[in-house]
Amino acid sequence: MRVVVGGTFGVLHRGHRALLSRAFGIGDYVCIGLTTDAYVHRVKGTYGIPSYDERRDALEGFATGLGKSFEIVPIDDRFGPATRENFDAIVVSEETQAAALEINAVRQSVGLNPLRIDVVAFVLADDAVPISTTRILVGEIDPEGHLLHGKDHA
Repeated sequence: MRVVVGGTFGVLHRGHRALLSRAFGIGDYVCIGLTTDAYVHRVKGTYGIPSYDERRDALEGFATGLGKSFEIVPIDDRFGPATRENFDAIVVSEETQAAALEINAVRQSVGLNPLRIDVVAFVLADDAVPISTTRILVGEIDPEGHLLHGKDHA
């Protein structure tokens, strides 16, 4: 099965690892779309997200250990290769499930089969709020979801 997954993967955290592990769990081949620096700056601003090369290296290091064939491809739009290439499934987070529905609508409009959508639940930090790169970059939590700076559990 050919699976696609994509994102910015700003700081590779426990939620990202769950998403990628699911993709590698169901796929024989996984295409990881990674947003370019230009896309990040255009859409998300410049609040400290590591460079494309740093993010790619972190992804590659993690994915190599999962024992399946994969490729990391740069994406400079919301959907990357998911709307135009031959895949069987897409793995998304709860946050990006709506985008997967849009991808399937585009695929069908151009004569491609819709993708099986596999949704991975948010991975929660110690305070029961989803882990995110933003929360890590502002110093609320670490990449495992542990609270930082003496904040106590909510």
